[in-house]
Amino acid sequence: MTSTTSPSPQAPRGAQLWRERLDLLLESTGEGVFGVDMDGNCIFINRAAAEMIGWPQEEALHRNMHLLIHHSHNDGSCYPVEHCPIFHAFSHGLPCHIEDEVLWRRDGSSFPAEYTSHPIVERTADGEAILGAVATIKDISERKRAEQLLKRSNDELERRVAERTGELTKALADLRELAAYMETMRETERTRIAREIHDELGSLLVALKMDVNWLEKRMDDRPALAQKCQGMGELIDIAVDNVGRIITDLRPSILDHRGLWAALAWQVQEFLKSAEMASDVQMHVAAGVGHPERAQATAVFRIFQEMLSNVARHARAESVSIRLLVDAPPEPVLFIEVRDDGVGATREELNSPQSYGVVGMRERAGYFGGKLTIDGLPGQGTCVRLVMPLTIDTETS
Repeated sequence: MTSTTSPSPQAPRGAQLWRERLDLLLESTGEGVFGVDMDGNCIFINRAAAEMIGWPQEEALHRNMHLLIHHSHNDGSCYPVEHCPIFHAFSHGLPCHIEDEVLWRRDGSSFPAEYTSHPIVERTADGEAILGAVATIKDISERKRAEQLLKRSNDELERRVAERTGELTKALADLRELAAYMETMRETERTRIAREIHDELGSLLVALKMDVNWLEKRMDDRPALAQKCQGMGELIDIAVDNVGRIITDLRPSILDHRGLWAALAWQVQEFLKSAEMASDVQMHVAAGVGHPERAQATAVFRIFQEMLSNVARHARAESVSIRLLVDAPPEPVLFIEVRDDGVGATREELNSPQSYGVVGMRERAGYFGGKLTIDGLPGQGTCVRLVMPLTIDTETS
């Protein structure tokens, strides 16, 4: 016995109910939605999409949507349908998401739009068949305006930052020029004072020493006065030594008479005499390298003095390693490294604005295109490096 089952009266009602719900969903969404068939003609369009493009829903139906809203590029040039991503969705089954194009309204105006397109696929016993495509469009005019406003704000901010940076850079350059000028004047004044001390005070002390010796030779019958003259002579010798030390501190004559390399070697010897610590010294100046210009030579010497002075005063080290190397011409570069095994310092201490010695070394180095770096950790010693291109004095080399 064969029985037949008639279709349920609820089936058409259910399909109608889902269609009504789908229509309600399409009409209530804020995004524009439309569908096209395999010819690109509109098969449905919701109210939001119709309002965006300025076409009534009933007039947009069955029209070619590419020719209606997507016919031209941003600049007004023709947009071939075969290049259209929506066309690709139903012709090649390729979904897309586009944010940098415009869509056109009925009145000929355009608006920046973001849209997505997906193929409408029907599954059959023989496989899948593409029936068309559904597109979702969104007017992003407000977003574009906000982006343009943000871009203008950023451009203005960058312009102001660039101007301010330029002003600060110029101010820094001016300050360095001023600091270099003041340093030159200071060195000139030191040289003048050292020369006057040598010429005036040194000559007086030598004359006084000669007079005391003259008196001492005439005090054979007066031992107490002879002994007093001898003591005065010893004090004068100490004064002469102190005057020589002061003159050297003000402006080492070796720097002016024998040049930077000899002055640095002398400074190392003087440091090691008083430091009482193990040392490893390596100094090498490539053949053919002359002496730097006076201002640069003075800066290098003062930086090197400060390096060694910091080791002596603060490091409490047991050993020190000194490296001084100069590359060969035509573009000689000076490399100095002073490394100790002392108490070290924190990065905050090394970079503190109150570390005037470090700030001074860096400013001196920076003015002549050099770079000074300091590495150190508490309990692990400190390493100070100076790298500086040299400007050779062609008149004295």
